[in-house]
Amino acid sequence: MKIDDYGRAVVTCNDLAQLLYKNPDLDLTNFEVEDANEFNAGIKKTFAEFKKLKQYHPLTIDLSEFDSQNQSNWYMENSYKQMDIAQWILDQCKTEAELQRAGSELLLFQARNMFDLLKFLKYFVDTAKKNNIVWGVGRGSSVASFVLYLLGVHKINSLYYDLDITEFLK
Repeated sequence: MKIDDYGRAVVTCNDLAQLLYKNPDLDLTNFEVEDANEFNAGIKKTFAEFKKLKQYHPLTIDLSEFDSQNQSNWYMENSYKQMDIAQWILDQCKTEAELQRAGSELLLFQARNMFDLLKFLKYFVDTAKKNNIVWGVGRGSSVASFVLYLLGVHKINSLYYDLDITEFLK
């Protein structure tokens, strides 16, 4: 298996054979195959009842356009896409100091056009909680964000520990 310039996995039929050996129930239609034509022609010729493999096609757009397109596709419920995430975060604040910190961080997130990310993180945390999925206390510079604490991404109150948000949003 190799990874193309866009971070997409590209497999060969031999790669798929190895994957099937380890997991016979694997759904092959999830892969883009470098050399799918031979396999797909064999299915047609033998009238086998297998699903065709997807042929890998290199992209012709530049990497920044690819990133932009993918950053606009957030896979979450519409209720999260439509929510006013800034208001939800501000509603979680209990003191004036929390309100000030959350407000200043929200301005930084907004300047970086990251509100969709915050909505997705809210969806992700809610989904993890609903399904009893456990995650860590906090990791790296993200614990400097009070907004992420309010969302439940981590359990470190950066306001209490006087952590500087610029350690996270540089």
